[in-house]
Amino acid sequence: MAGGIRQRDNGELEENHEINVTPFIDVMLVLLIIFMVAAPLATVDIDIDLPASTAQPKERPDEPVYLTLKSDLALHVGNDPIQRENLTAALDRYTEGDKEARIFLRADEAVAYRELMAVMNLLRKAGYLKIALVGLEVLPEASAATGEDAPPAAVAPVP
Repeated sequence: MAGGIRQRDNGELEENHEINVTPFIDVMLVLLIIFMVAAPLATVDIDIDLPASTAQPKERPDEPVYLTLKSDLALHVGNDPIQRENLTAALDRYTEGDKEARIFLRADEAVAYRELMAVMNLLRKAGYLKIALVGLEVLPEASAATGEDAPPAAVAPVP
């Protein structure tokens, strides 16, 4: 029986020592179902193509700072080639020392993931924590129907 208030004839309330566990069981069953559904989705075992993105493009600043990693691992800030050891100085020049400026990182599709992470670590050491990855914008309808890619424009911020 669920808990209830019983009143005696003399006006006092009678103590109820029964514990209603039905809501507890309901919550546990809901959590069990959530975890059963979410657990298989947490594993990644499929091939993916990282350079393409269907994310909605974010608004770009008036003068975005692009850092480009080419297939030969050469770095460019804007259109100017730079050495890795001069990355901090070049970014400080382009951002006027604003460490809160978002850096738009572009990498060639042939660049190894570890090389991209090495550049991101250089940005972190330089104090630039707001990084946006730039990729090709692929519209699901267009790519499925025609197999063609849309022009580059998608920017996905990295937390």
